[in-house]
Amino acid sequence: MRQTDGHPPGEIAGVATIVATVFAMALADAIVKYASSGMTLWQIWVLRALIVVPVFAALGRDRVRMAAPGWVLIRSLALVLMYLGIYAAIPLLTLSVIAASLYTSPLFITLLSAVCLREPIRPRQWLAIAVGFAGVVLIVRPAAEGFRPLALIPISAAFLYAVAAVVTRAKCTRVSARTLALWLNLTLLTCGGLASLLALFAPPALATAYPFLFATWRPMAGTDLSVIASLSVLMIGIGVGLARAYQSPRPQVIATFDYSFLIFAAFWGYVFFGEVPDAWTILGMVLISGAGALVLSAGAEVDH
Repeated sequence: MRQTDGHPPGEIAGVATIVATVFAMALADAIVKYASSGMTLWQIWVLRALIVVPVFAALGRDRVRMAAPGWVLIRSLALVLMYLGIYAAIPLLTLSVIAASLYTSPLFITLLSAVCLREPIRPRQWLAIAVGFAGVVLIVRPAAEGFRPLALIPISAAFLYAVAAVVTRAKCTRVSARTLALWLNLTLLTCGGLASLLALFAPPALATAYPFLFATWRPMAGTDLSVIASLSVLMIGIGVGLARAYQSPRPQVIATFDYSFLIFAAFWGYVFFGEVPDAWTILGMVLISGAGALVLSAGAEVDH
């Protein structure tokens, strides 16, 4: 069917899906940062997955066989390691610095798409990625901790996110979004359970210095239960949203709109922690938004 707007079938829906998904991701990150002083990361992963996994299992009960199980597992492991990279830095860095470091991922996605999928990248799309990256630099530079070695942790997470995105597009298009989300949460549950057991043997000094990763589970208050419930609802939407967005055509276009995460991270940083974006951050957001519009307009010219 011919698309009157000049975009491939599913591209507009993919853009809308990724924007809604990263909005939820930014909110989930803010909630995890808020809860990091009261629960361990593994505690959050396991309890959340115990709610989410049965939901996805029920939604996907009609799926008897899964296509490309090996690639689905690789995708799931890449995303689990991505989440570990993000959340390991959350108690130590501001949300804006984590977000800016993480959102070098569209650069990795564009390169991996060109190398692995042989997807042509037009000059205007490269320009859009460069403009978006300039926005990231503007956001990171004014922050005193922006160039600390810790900022490399979310950058490594950005590469893993790109791997998962390209694997989804190249090898998992015949797997339902619900099935992909189910296996991601099963992997989170398994890794969280194993890490919880390993934490029992962590040196006390390490558990005291960095309890979010190395301490054993902590007693939960009533507010902690509401945090787990909120994260579970968000994870259901994020799991389906990520899978569907990157199953749409041209992942490099979807990747550029991933940059809107920075805007949402700044918003939730203000709501939860009173972080007010400065002029450099606002300018970076403008560049990032402009990059998204530029890459989509370049895509329209290609299809015409």
